[in-house]
Amino acid sequence: MSTIGTIDRPATHDPMNQVPTMTPPVSETPAPRTSGAPESRQNRNREMQLIPEALARAHMHERLHEAESERTALRLAAARRMQRKAERASLRARRALAMVVMH
Repeated sequence: MSTIGTIDRPATHDPMNQVPTMTPPVSETPAPRTSGAPESRQNRNREMQLIPEALARAHMHERLHEAESERTALRLAAARRMQRKAERASLRARRALAMVVMH
């Protein structure tokens, strides 16, 4: 009785005893020709593949810069509010002291 395996479950794990598949052996497949494309063209293709990554990196850098400037602006506004509040408290204290001295 001969068991026939499938692609997912071969009958044997030994590659030499497996049923040949539809793909030809490596020696019969022609090697891909990369010598026809100049090196500059290959570099250009590689650079074009990296463009979205570079754009995303630039966009994130810009967003981080915007967030940092917004945080700085919020801190400055809070500092100004606290300064005005301190000035009003100081003015109230001076008026209270003047009222005590005048009586």
